[in-house]
Amino acid sequence: MGRGGEGGAIRRVTGALDARHYVIVPIAKPTDEEYARPYLWRFWRHVPRHGGITIFDRSWYGRVLVERVEGFCAEADWMRAYDEINEFEEQLHESGAVVCKFWLHISRDEQLRRFQEREKTRFKRFKITDEDWRNREKWTGYESAVSDMVDRTSSEFAPWTIVAAEDKRWARVQVLETIVSRLKGTKG
Repeated sequence: MGRGGEGGAIRRVTGALDARHYVIVPIAKPTDEEYARPYLWRFWRHVPRHGGITIFDRSWYGRVLVERVEGFCAEADWMRAYDEINEFEEQLHESGAVVCKFWLHISRDEQLRRFQEREKTRFKRFKITDEDWRNREKWTGYESAVSDMVDRTSSEFAPWTIVAAEDKRWARVQVLETIVSRLKGTKG
C-alpha cells in the first residue's frame, strides 16, 4: 500500500510554517542501534519540545503494518504494539502535544496508475522501486492491517483522519483543514 501522496501533503503543510519550528523525521527500517532498544525509543528521541512540531514521514505504526504483514516480528509483538502506541499517544497528549494522524487512502487501481506514471516519467522513476511492486502484491494483508490499526488506535485525543487521496489536491486540503481544526481545538 502507499504512494497516496504523503510527501506532497507534507510539503503543503511545511510550506506554511517557519522552518525554525519544525522538523521532518523520515522513518525507515530500524538501525542496529534502534533494534537494540525498546520499540518506541526511536520515536521518543524526536518528540518536539513545547511549541515545536515534528512531522513523522511514516511512524510508529510500522510495527502493526509493515512488520506485521511482512512477518518481521511475531504476532505477540505487533499485538502488544497497539497498547504501547495508545499509551505513547496518550502520554504525548497529556504533556500538551496535539497528535494528528492521517491515512491517505487510494484505490488499488489508482496506485497502479501512479506506479506506471512514475515508471514512464524520467524524473520520477527514482520514486518507484521493486519493493513497491512487491508490497503491492500484499494489498489484502495491508488492507486488513490498516483496518485493525485504525480500529484499535483511534482515540479521542489521537483520532485517525482517513483521507480520500485519489485527488491529490483535495487530499492536501483535507490534511491542512484537519490540522487547523485540531490546533484550534487546543487550549493555549
